[in-house]
Amino acid sequence: MDTKRRTGRQLRSADSAGSGSRLSGLSENLAESIRNVRSELGNSPDLKVRKVEIGGDRPVQAAAVHLSGLADKTSVNEFVVGSLLLNSDGPQDSQDHPPDLPALLMSRILEIGEAEVQEEWNDIILAVLSGDTAILIEGYTLAIICATQGGETRSVEESSSQVVVRGPKDGFVEAVGTNVSLIRRRIKSSKLRLEYMKLGKETQTHVAMMYMKDIAGEDLVEEVRQRLNRIALDELLESGFLEEQIQDKTFTPFPTIYNTERPDVAAGNLLEGRIVVIVDGTPFVLILPAVFTQFFQSAEDYAQRFDIAILMRIVRYVSFIVLLLGPSVYIAFTTYHYEMIPTTLLINLLSQRENVPFPAFVEALLMEGAFEILREAGVRMPRAIGQTVSVVGALILGSAVVEAGIITPIMVIVIALTGIASFAIPAYNMAIAGRIIRFAFLLLAGMFGFYGITLGLIVLVAHMNSLRSFGIPYLSPFVSLSAMDKKDTILRLPVWLMGSGQSPQQIREETPEFKRVTSGHESELAPLIKKNENRNKQPKGEGETE
Repeated sequence: MDTKRRTGRQLRSADSAGSGSRLSGLSENLAESIRNVRSELGNSPDLKVRKVEIGGDRPVQAAAVHLSGLADKTSVNEFVVGSLLLNSDGPQDSQDHPPDLPALLMSRILEIGEAEVQEEWNDIILAVLSGDTAILIEGYTLAIICATQGGETRSVEESSSQVVVRGPKDGFVEAVGTNVSLIRRRIKSSKLRLEYMKLGKETQTHVAMMYMKDIAGEDLVEEVRQRLNRIALDELLESGFLEEQIQDKTFTPFPTIYNTERPDVAAGNLLEGRIVVIVDGTPFVLILPAVFTQFFQSAEDYAQRFDIAILMRIVRYVSFIVLLLGPSVYIAFTTYHYEMIPTTLLINLLSQRENVPFPAFVEALLMEGAFEILREAGVRMPRAIGQTVSVVGALILGSAVVEAGIITPIMVIVIALTGIASFAIPAYNMAIAGRIIRFAFLLLAGMFGFYGITLGLIVLVAHMNSLRSFGIPYLSPFVSLSAMDKKDTILRLPVWLMGSGQSPQQIREETPEFKRVTSGHESELAPLIKKNENRNKQPKGEGETE
């Protein structure tokens, strides 16, 4: 994959950035430094500058610079400006300004929890644009960056795209720091590693990469790190921008990188050796590498009993098969293979098609197109009326086309069942892939019947077998010959069997406490056991009960 390609717009923006003259940056003159900051940010009205004086007899001018919409007002007022004003009468050197004034502020005056000295002009501007506060001091060509990021952010809420009946209800938000903390709450291990980087030439988006040391492969971690560093984009506004840049193969309907809105899913994949990539500004994090079976697993599978999880997974796989082949199998039956339909049902189908002017292939295309329009309209409509419009529109449209003699009733049933089956798949992007491939099978069934469907399945499996996700075969562990690799694929075996391979009863019997109790009381229990055995051998009299 060539990640160094750029569009014309990106090249023009890069050329214009390179040809423009940069400001001189910080100066020993405080007024000039403030003027340069204002000019760099276009004299933005939300840029706030608070001037203070530090020292007693010979006060030194300083200024706290921040953006009002990105910085936390409480932190700026109390811990930055407030601490400077409270210590304005501190010790002062006989010189015009003490040479260690920044060190004095860092060690004795500032009450903020996180602060650092920064001399690079671009880093200072980026810190202010990220919500931090920069303290500029008269006579110094440096700034003290105080961590005051805040502003209005969305609170942690339940995931809206991956809803479960049983399990955690919290979901990721748009703040990368909050998302990292949600994962750390679940994995309290020193092996959890976190790396930050900034991607996007103009947006300078914070991207976090998390993995478990000694669990995730070193080659995989290095490969992900290199692919992220090779990205050349002007803007990075969502994790989807990142997904297209780092995936192995672009031209495929199947997703090769998993995304989730749930912290428990991300934590579980980290413990399995995968890597989580968090992009600032979106609640959807990327999990890589990904395999085909991963898109049919739900977080609820591990919160419910294993037998319930097995049933739900079988339903999902069957739903995916119905999504792919439902309309095409009907077209093949009614167009080329009448002999395979029972006589009674065939008579019923022929009677329905007597007044319909279109063949089954055209019927399916019309109904599939109408259903996709209704689905998209329901998503884009306001939430208060979107569901009502979808349901009412589907009912009215379905009954109207049947009464008008354009579509047969059984075709409406087939298309409706196919649409419902698409909603049973936990991963939305996998459901979209099935909807796209479904139209290809419709065309093959309309041209060649079951022969075309068979050829399509062969090509589909061959394509899926050629896919890789960061070097991992997309169809693994199906391609593996080991039965142990298939413990969590279509079937979800009990947790104890996927882990140590011992049942809870066997684990209890092997504990030292169990062995000590049973071995220490064997002599005491023997007479009681023998007495009970003799009692069971004696015949019971009439009216006696156990």
